[in-house]
Amino acid sequence: MSKRKTVLIFEDDTIILEVITVVLTDLGFHVEVSETSHDIIQKVETTEPNLILMDNWIPNIGGVEATRLLKADDRFKHIPVIYVSANNDIESLAARAGADDFLSKPFDLDDLEDIVNKHI
Repeated sequence: MSKRKTVLIFEDDTIILEVITVVLTDLGFHVEVSETSHDIIQKVETTEPNLILMDNWIPNIGGVEATRLLKADDRFKHIPVIYVSANNDIESLAARAGADDFLSKPFDLDDLEDIVNKHI
């Protein structure tokens, strides 16, 4: 049996977190969550995710800074990061962060499923 793919979600909105967790778990993924971003490197080391969903407004250092930290680390820069935000400039935020893709909030669950499957 192959190891289930892990999605690590950085999100501090518990409702959004629950919805994403249910959807991804139903799709067969193992889901890990974090409500802070300053410890992104430690979180990634312990969870070894195949994909990361990053909220823009995640506490402590924010999504842009957290994504940059990850992408600056040779061990983890290959992990796709999907930037998730309600900001209307999400595309430029994702680009500034060095994210691999982005998903605007509020999003359609089909869109979530499609973007995760595309990158994992």
